[in-house]
Amino acid sequence: MRGAAGCLIGKPMSIDRTFKNKFRRAVMWAALALIILLIFLSIYGAFLGPERAKEFFNSLPLAVYWVGFALLLTVGIAVFRRLLHVPGLLLVHAGCILVLTGAIWGSDAGHKLRKKVFGIDKIQTGQMSIYEGYSDNRVILENNEIRELPFYIGLKDFRLEYYKPDYIFIQTRRGQAWRFPVEIGVELALGPDHGAITVTRVFRNFKITIEGDRSMAVDEPAAAGSNPALEVRIESPDGQATTRYVFERFPGHIHGEDELLLSYERVVSDYISELQVIRDGEVAAEKDIEVNHPLYFGGYHFYQHSYDDQAGEYTVLMVTSDTGLAPVYAGYLMLCIGVFYHFWLRGLSGRLNKLINTGSKSE
Repeated sequence: MRGAAGCLIGKPMSIDRTFKNKFRRAVMWAALALIILLIFLSIYGAFLGPERAKEFFNSLPLAVYWVGFALLLTVGIAVFRRLLHVPGLLLVHAGCILVLTGAIWGSDAGHKLRKKVFGIDKIQTGQMSIYEGYSDNRVILENNEIRELPFYIGLKDFRLEYYKPDYIFIQTRRGQAWRFPVEIGVELALGPDHGAITVTRVFRNFKITIEGDRSMAVDEPAAAGSNPALEVRIESPDGQATTRYVFERFPGHIHGEDELLLSYERVVSDYISELQVIRDGEVAAEKDIEVNHPLYFGGYHFYQHSYDDQAGEYTVLMVTSDTGLAPVYAGYLMLCIGVFYHFWLRGLSGRLNKLINTGSKSE
C-alpha cells in the first residue's frame, strides 16, 4: 500500500516536471527562431532604403513581432530562474526587454496608443524652417500636416563654416585646368601660353555701389544676403592686365572672348544655428546647434537638418519626440554592463576568489 501510494504521489510530480522541461525548450526554440528572423529582417530592411525601411519596421505585422519578442524575453526570465542568480545574463535579458519596450513606446503605434488611452498627443517627427530674426512653432509632418509646438523656436543667427583654404579653379577652352589655394597677392603662373593670375581681393558679400558716374566693388558682410567673390588680375603673355570678378554662386560666368573659365570654390565644413526657445514671451533656453549636437527642450530634440544653400537666410530643423528614448538608452547601458560583467568581470572575480582560497589553505 505504501509503495502504491508513493507511485500515485510521484506520478503528478513527474508529469509537472516534464511539462516544465518541454515549456522551457519551447521558449528557447521560440527565442532562437525570433532572433534568426530578426537577422533576416535586418538584412532585408538594409536594402529597402530609409523611408521604406521605416514604413516596414513600423507595420502591423512587425509591431506584433516586437511585442511578441519582448513578451518572450520576459517569460524567459520567469521560466529560467537561474538567470536571477547570474547578474550578467540577467542584465542582458533585461536590457533587451527595455530596448524593445522603448522602441515600441516611441513608434507610430505607441504614439497613437498613448493619445487614445492617456490623451497625450505629441508630435513624433517633423521639420521646421525658420528665418534669421524670426521664431516659429509650426512643424510640418511627413504627410504635410502642420502641427504646433507649445513653445516657439527662434533663430538668432545662422552661419556656415568652411574648410581652409578656399580654392580658385581655372580652365581653358582647350581643356587645360589648374586648381590653386586662394592667397591674396600670390601670382599663379599658367604657363607661357596663358600668362598668370593674381587674387587681389576676397569678398564675403560682393556689392556694386554707384557714386555719380562711377561704379565700385565693395564688401558688405554685415548686409543682408551673401555673395562670396574674388577679384583677380589676369596678366596675358603679352603683358596686358585685366581685372575680373569670380563669383562662388555663379560658377562659369564668362564672356564670349574670355580664354579662361574661372570658378571660386569653398567646401562647407559645418553649419550652425543659434537657437532660442521662447515660452510665454520669454527666452527659456538657448543653444548653438550643429550636426549631431541638437537642442533638447520640452520633450523634443531639434537637430540641424538642412539650410538655405543659396543665401543662408534660414535653417531647417528636424524635430523628434523623446518618447521611448529613456528605456532604450537604459537598455543599451544594461546590455553593455551585462556583457562586460559576464565575459570579463565574472571570470576575474572567480580567479580572485581562487587565489584567496589558495592562499588561505597554504596558511
